[in-house]
Amino acid sequence: MHISKKQKYILAGIILVEIIIGIFFIKIDMSAIAEPPAKLKHIFGFAIPMNGINISTILNTWLIMVVLILSSWKITRHLTPVPSRLQVIAEQYVSAFDKLCEEVLGSGKGRKYMPMVSTLFIFILVANSIGAIPSFWHIFSGFPSWLKFDEPTKDLNTTLGFGLLCFLVAHISGIYYKGFKKYLSEYFEPMIEIGRLRIPNLFMGMLNIVGEFGKTISHSFRLFGNMLGSAIIILVISNLTKYIVMPVFLNAFFGLFIGAIQAFVFAMLALVYVSVMINE
Repeated sequence: MHISKKQKYILAGIILVEIIIGIFFIKIDMSAIAEPPAKLKHIFGFAIPMNGINISTILNTWLIMVVLILSSWKITRHLTPVPSRLQVIAEQYVSAFDKLCEEVLGSGKGRKYMPMVSTLFIFILVANSIGAIPSFWHIFSGFPSWLKFDEPTKDLNTTLGFGLLCFLVAHISGIYYKGFKKYLSEYFEPMIEIGRLRIPNLFMGMLNIVGEFGKTISHSFRLFGNMLGSAIIILVISNLTKYIVMPVFLNAFFGLFIGAIQAFVFAMLALVYVSVMINE
């Protein structure tokens, strides 16, 4: 794609501003990683379980949803036979995930799960990358510290929500395609055979049930651990180098590069879990 000289100057100016902000204004507070700076602990006088809700996570999650919804509406509002650049990008994105889902699940089933898998990827990608955007209002005093762009995926509640979504979709799909009897019997295989009598293997059943919950936990903790680990690495390197290595560049590396990999891994694991549950 050709970039004009004017666009190059604009891009260079943005990078220069980010470097200046990163050197002189952005400081990473360990307390923001270990414990959220602001939590909502009561609603209408009732205490919220699990020590409250992280306000920054909620705000950033809703911000990402609004941006993605408006972007989708903007791209699909005027589809034309001769596509614009945005339409080409959107079509290539949808086609890539449609092909991937059909290769894993088959031509008859892949398209049904393509919207979920592609949405998971783009949402987690943006969620992982949003922390790379400098919080310009931190330059001025008087603004609360939780009003900043922060990765919702650093919050375990977010990743557990994604994991539970994948868990429910996979198991409901398994019941739908296999029938409840066959779906349930697979947990107790291999059966104990006494003559013609086949008895469910309760030991294997317990192991399989624990294993299914373990998949959900590991699926969620993988994303959470990588994003929280990235934030800690940024903190440690920035303090060791006295901010000679700019947090902006570290955020860009972990948010864009590592964040894209983790988003793809999460989406592919969700697709594989569905494939395991619905295939014979």
